[in-house]
Amino acid sequence: MTGRWLDPGIALLTIAIAAGCTSGQTPEPADTAAYRAILAVPDYLEVPAIPTFNPPTGEKIALGRRIFYDRRLSGNRTMSCGGCHDQRYGFADAKKAPTGSTGTTLRRNSPGLANAVYHSTFTWANDGLRVLEDQLQVPIRGDNPVELGVSDANVGDVLARFDGDASYAQMFRDAFPESTSGATVEKIIFALASFCRTIVSADSPYDRYLRGDKSAISESARRGAALFNGERLECFHCHSGVNLTVSYRDFASTDGTVRYPFFNNGLYNVDGTGGYPPQDQGLYDLTSKPADRGRFRPQSLRNVAVTAPYMHDGSVATLADVVRHYAAGGRLIESGPFAGDGRLSPLKSGLVRGFQITDEEVADVVAFLESLTDQGFLENPAFSDPHLDP
Repeated sequence: MTGRWLDPGIALLTIAIAAGCTSGQTPEPADTAAYRAILAVPDYLEVPAIPTFNPPTGEKIALGRRIFYDRRLSGNRTMSCGGCHDQRYGFADAKKAPTGSTGTTLRRNSPGLANAVYHSTFTWANDGLRVLEDQLQVPIRGDNPVELGVSDANVGDVLARFDGDASYAQMFRDAFPESTSGATVEKIIFALASFCRTIVSADSPYDRYLRGDKSAISESARRGAALFNGERLECFHCHSGVNLTVSYRDFASTDGTVRYPFFNNGLYNVDGTGGYPPQDQGLYDLTSKPADRGRFRPQSLRNVAVTAPYMHDGSVATLADVVRHYAAGGRLIESGPFAGDGRLSPLKSGLVRGFQITDEEVADVVAFLESLTDQGFLENPAFSDPHLDP
């Protein structure tokens, strides 16, 4: 790995948790071991890829955690990052679509942040956002739609809120000791990215089952895992590996091995030619390539049971509904402005072919997906709102 990514200098052994495999690890270089420790990455996960320009430190992480939950980051002081990313919901928000600081309803469902650091791209449908530092510009500075609403007109006021707080001023000095200036947008983004890299979930019942505790999940969940990873359902083609998604990058990844997957799953077919609702056509909105209409990144399924509703627009209510959507090979909408038969979309991925499944098997797959909930992660005080600390 070259360029912006920190490279430990040797390839690390892949731990194939999704397949239930374990093996010994080669010794890690000192810097990689340090990153594992500071990010609290367990030894059965690889260290995520980290850009060279923003190495993690405890001071940056502490500052980022505090800013993540501070409404002073928004232009009008009404919301924080935590407003759309709630720890109880796997850092999603249990809404179809969130509302920005100025009251605008955003067009996409808030994705959970668990293990987001391992994604090869960020947001639902952007193949150009490949580091957290780039992605964080979107909610902070973006204006279409407005999320936190930091603009050229108010950025000076926003930064002054942090410079005027003595404890924040000290935290910025500690996190960026080489700098003589106060708060900047870049420092805020670097601190937030450092905190987000610590939001790692890896101790669900299914994780414990794969590490040898055969009592960690139910018989139903075991059957569901077999279905999920079998050729009839083929879920694993998009949701595999330690993060339950094929969008993945770690320290051992090289530019030639990283995948940037986006799929059309037949959710819509409003015009008979594969079109999605005009307000959001996925990757097409960025590339203008007709074949990219309706293509979105497969999300990680970690903690998926607490991140409902589902899909990029929150239009599928339950996990059972998600399973039945794929069993049907797409969604039929019989009336209304978005009427169309997604099963017949010419742009639908060839992996979404439909399959036979019984109600009992649907329940088994849901039981497996529920076994991916990491309760310790949802309650981990290291990720909680520090403004509420006693």
